[in-house]
Amino acid sequence: MKIVDVEVVTFRAKSWLGSNKDGHQGPGREHDIAHPMIRIIADDGAEGYHIPYQQLIPNEKYELLGAEARKPENSAGKPVSDPKHDPIQGVVDKVIKPLLIGEDPMAREKIHNKLWVMQRSSKRLTDRLVCFIDLALWDLAGRAFKQPVYKLLGGHRTKVKAYASTMIGDTLEGGLNTPEAFADYAEECKQRGYQAFKLHTWAERKWTESTINASPDPKRDIAACRAVRERVGDGMDLMLDPYHYYNREQALYLGKELEKLNFVWLEEPMDEYSLSSYIWLAERLDIPVIGPEVHKGKLASRAEWIVRKASDICRAGVMNVGGLTPLMKVVGLCEAFGVRLELHSPGPGNLHAMAAMTIPGEYYERGMLHPFLNYDHVPVWLNSSVEHMDEEGYVHVPDKPGLGWDINFDYIREHKL
Repeated sequence: MKIVDVEVVTFRAKSWLGSNKDGHQGPGREHDIAHPMIRIIADDGAEGYHIPYQQLIPNEKYELLGAEARKPENSAGKPVSDPKHDPIQGVVDKVIKPLLIGEDPMAREKIHNKLWVMQRSSKRLTDRLVCFIDLALWDLAGRAFKQPVYKLLGGHRTKVKAYASTMIGDTLEGGLNTPEAFADYAEECKQRGYQAFKLHTWAERKWTESTINASPDPKRDIAACRAVRERVGDGMDLMLDPYHYYNREQALYLGKELEKLNFVWLEEPMDEYSLSSYIWLAERLDIPVIGPEVHKGKLASRAEWIVRKASDICRAGVMNVGGLTPLMKVVGLCEAFGVRLELHSPGPGNLHAMAAMTIPGEYYERGMLHPFLNYDHVPVWLNSSVEHMDEEGYVHVPDKPGLGWDINFDYIREHKL
């Protein structure tokens, strides 16, 4: 079996996501996007797919956003992609496709190594894009063998607990603009069935003529955490992922206050490239510190964090390390050191990995969530969800061959760009 084509199929879709001036996603005005699907084709007719993005649609609260906030010039309404431009098409055609044509699609280790080496000289070949290719190769293998990916990995779990992972705090009335608003939404998520809830608190930096460091207020973060704990009680696991560039004293304050509130972890409160800062923090806190998340280096950086005791729980995900192939090496690393591994971000790659892990990983991250948007909606380019969550808060692992994509090829064909 040989790879004969690697294709980016781009189609038009609707989005209701925007980004503010600091680059954080939030509810925005309705706009068109160019949505990519990776397609890898073998000479015997086998194919594999990966579709990288979720589609969140407005719910009845969306109108609270207001017409002014939905205008393009508003910071909450800036479109997250241009429907006339697909930034990954050129990288696939010029870099990835020449490396993959003629390779055995089952030789994922070889292919990943080739792409990893090429990343040194091709800066546009990001871990995220390498992940898309790796997941499409796993999907192809599952479809070829008529098995879901988690079974190819030796997996046994068919469902995993989910936590609700919010978008960052905002200024939108009815959104996530106050500690009480976070508490309202946590209660709503608990009623939906979630057994755990993670706050992404305010990250907007405000500068004045006398500002030294325009960081948000950690005391406001704790006020939101306290409001959520008081609202949902002790029976719901809670986590905090705050602003990522607090200093050591601010991060220590956060951790000590979260210990009083019985939170289960503190995530990325400082610059992750300052390893010594995380060693310093982990030594001083009882609450588990989790990381790294965005630190480059795939398996190697995770090994350094474990050996140097920079975190208590390891953090990785298919998008952070370049795919399912390297992620399973991180799983083995954590198993060898007896360290918990919690996976970062939603998607079928992480879901199938969790089904195959025999170490905690306890939770699947379901998000990013917001009171104005419906996450349970099935995207128009799919016929069914790849991460269905039941009323008890368990996400069920797809049992279809491959990653479990149930693709609406008619929609993609009719809206292809």
